[in-house]
Amino acid sequence: MNQTTDPRTVPQLLSDLARELTTLFRKEGQLIRAELSEKFSQIQVGAGSALAGAVILLVSLNVLAAALIAALAAIGRHPGDPTSGLGVGWASLIVGIVLAVIGALLVRKGASNMSNLTPERTAHQVAQDANLVREQVR
Repeated sequence: MNQTTDPRTVPQLLSDLARELTTLFRKEGQLIRAELSEKFSQIQVGAGSALAGAVILLVSLNVLAAALIAALAAIGRHPGDPTSGLGVGWASLIVGIVLAVIGALLVRKGASNMSNLTPERTAHQVAQDANLVREQVR
């Protein structure tokens, strides 16, 4: 078994360790900034698309809601009797409640989708580096 000894002294080894730890933490800082920047870009693109889609859906929902209200109001209406049928007021209330429930569910789902913005790769890498440093110090 051929074993070579390190010619560096203990103070030199500690100095090298401090320098390498400084470099490691600097690189980790760069990694977390890059990952957070990537996450922020994803949020911007996603928010822009969602906003454009929301505007178009809002217009279409207005048209569809008006059509649904007219259809519900006409249910049970007898020709020549304007007082028969469900009525525009009740039809509007029913459509409004249904749309409000759907909207609330979508808002809740969207908020839960945006809750996990943790830089997971960086956190994992920092944990690995911390374990490596602990092993090296022993």
